[in-house]
Amino acid sequence: MRILRPYILALLVALAITATAAYAAPAATKSAVQPDGGTAKAIRHYRATTFTLQGVMGHRVHFRRLRRVSLERARKVWRKRAVATRQRFLQGPAHKSAWQCIHHYEGAWSDSGSPYYGGLQMDISFQASYGGPLLATKGTAENWTPLEQMWVAERAYRSGRGFYPWPNTARACGLI
Repeated sequence: MRILRPYILALLVALAITATAAYAAPAATKSAVQPDGGTAKAIRHYRATTFTLQGVMGHRVHFRRLRRVSLERARKVWRKRAVATRQRFLQGPAHKSAWQCIHHYEGAWSDSGSPYYGGLQMDISFQASYGGPLLATKGTAENWTPLEQMWVAERAYRSGRGFYPWPNTARACGLI
């Protein structure tokens, strides 16, 4: 028994070390594999911002796919894309001064008089055709920002309708 006691003690110590290493290894591996919650959340936010603003402006830019980059690098790339898209959105559409002139004759940006809404007096079918995502998320045009209303009108202009949905005011502004 005296001879077996050191062997049993050594066996117990070895089992304890093995068990500790087995439980510690997955924790270290797990933290190395799991993304940082804040970084992944930031990437999702930047992507959503980019795609939402591109949808409002009416032109999707197809980005190169990011392959084998770190999460931090992906966050930086998507942040840069979101900032560039937001700057483009805030510059306003190409015919911003024309939309402001039409707005001058049409009504307040928050005009909710049915059947025409917003500062450019858009009806529901016009809003659904050219501003569907905004109509679904924010409601009718009086709830949109002036820039969003102008971008939706710009989408209609680019689709070939020109300024003809506003025949009298466009004529008063010298656009037709």
